[in-house]
Amino acid sequence: MNKLMTIARQFRDDENGAAMVEYTILLGIITVAVILSVIFVGGWVGTQWTALTTQLP
Repeated sequence: MNKLMTIARQFRDDENGAAMVEYTILLGIITVAVILSVIFVGGWVGTQWTALTTQLP
């Protein structure tokens, strides 16, 4: 019975899995932010390029 209680305490105190989940969520948020930034900047550059090409003779 003591061994079972020891295993249960170790499982309760282990935080490696929780840290991995937190880092995975953080990585997902960063990935979404980078993708949205690339889409936004790409659209802006495309608009600027179109405006530049229409002004050239």
